[in-house]
This record gives sequence, C-alpha cells and structure tokens, in this order.
Amino acid sequence: MTRPDWEWVSASATGTSHIRLGRGCDDSSASIFVVGRNESALVVVCSDGAGSAQRSSIGSRIIVRAFCRNVRSYLHAGGTLAGLSREIACDWLDDMRGRIESASKAEGLVPRDFAATLVGCIVGDTNAKVLHVGDGAAVYRKTNSAEWTVASWPSHGEYASTTYFVTDDPEPSFQLSEIDGSLSELAVFTDGIEHLVLNFSTQSAFPPFFNQMFSSFKPGGVGKNRVLSRHLCNYLNGPSVCDKTDDDKTLVLARRISDVAPQEHL
Repeated sequence: MTRPDWEWVSASATGTSHIRLGRGCDDSSASIFVVGRNESALVVVCSDGAGSAQRSSIGSRIIVRAFCRNVRSYLHAGGTLAGLSREIACDWLDDMRGRIESASKAEGLVPRDFAATLVGCIVGDTNAKVLHVGDGAAVYRKTNSAEWTVASWPSHGEYASTTYFVTDDPEPSFQLSEIDGSLSELAVFTDGIEHLVLNFSTQSAFPPFFNQMFSSFKPGGVGKNRVLSRHLCNYLNGPSVCDKTDDDKTLVLARRISDVAPQEHL
C-alpha cells in the first residue's frame, strides 16, 4: 500500500552575535519519515539551546535525538497519533531530561547548563501532533487551503528575552497541540527568525514569507533536498536575515508528495 511521503529542506545558521563572541550555533534539528506498524508519519523537530547555558548546544542535540528516538519507537510499536496523549508526551520529556541529567553529571555540571527548547512535529496522513516547549514554532498549511496557521504560539517567560526549557524544574511547561486534517506544507523554526515570520500583534503567521519560501520547491524526489538545503543555509546567513536578527536561526520546510511508496529516510 502506498502512502503520502515528504520532501524537505533544512538549515541552521550561527547568529552574528555568537560569531562575535566566538561561539558556535546552539540550534539543532532533524527530519525523518517513520514507517510505523499502524501509522506512518513525518517527524520534524527543532531545539534552541539557551544562550546563557554553557552546554546548550549539547542539550539541544540530546533533545532532538531523544524526540526522534521516542517517536520512532512509539510508531514501530503500533502507536498512533490519535493515541498520543499528554501522559506519553510527559514520558518522552522525562526521557530527554534523564539523558541530559546523565550528561550533566558526567561533566560535573547541572541540567540547567544544557537548557534548550523543543518544537517537535509528528505529521500523519489525516492529522498531526506538535509537542512544544518554549519559543520557536511550527506553521502549517492544510491540503487544498491557502491559509497558514501557527500550531502553538511561542511561550515567552515572565521577563524580556526569556522562555521555557525542557530542563526547567520541577517539570517543563509544554503544549501538545492536535491538528485535525491532512497537512500539505509544514515549516518549523527556532526563535531566531520568529519576528521575521510571525505577526506578534495578531498572533498569526506572515503568509508572504511562507509563500515565497515554498515557491522555491521543485519536484526533486523524496526526503531531504540537499541542494535546496544549501540555498536555504545561504539565505539564513545572508544580509536580508542577519541585518534583522543576530541570533542563531534554524528553519525546516517540508512539502507532502503524494503517491510515493513509503520508506524511512534520514
């Protein structure tokens, strides 16, 4: 039986403020297509390491890998998106926190030194779930629709330039959003480009940005489009973006391709 599949582009760029300080990029991301026992899904996840945390780049990598590992195990074991509850999401977050705690102990540090956010999307044939901790966001367009929708709004902390992290004590504040319907396009990003792609006064997506980004998609196959990913990286490193934000930037763009036999792609 054939199922819809996906093509995607992804890139991260080090913020100019990090470059001036001699720091690397604290963002991490991953995209995979998982063929499950009962349901298959596209998995896209981004994590932004806290700028004040000395091992945040490692924390973001741990979170991204753990999210993919948990989703893959869940779908391979027969789990479905409809059955993905807040309790299961809590178990996944506990797993991430446990892995970070082990890493922090190994270095004589504390989990807060690995603080990072999470925007994790799981997109099936007829619905999707988004697990969201902190800032960054996912924006999507449903099949046969022209409207761009924000899955869950970025969560900012009590003070300016603050947010929530997977490592927060005693437990992280998170959103688990359910999207009913088939998605045709998905964009997932960290907070470095929030103000370029979201309208904060109306808490909505900025359609011209996403229309322009997806207009560059050309039929190229299944899985990651490496040529377009390099172009996206150049764009994120270019003056049109860096003149507006000095933070790290990660963006993943995915478009559904119909009538392709399912395979698991990295």
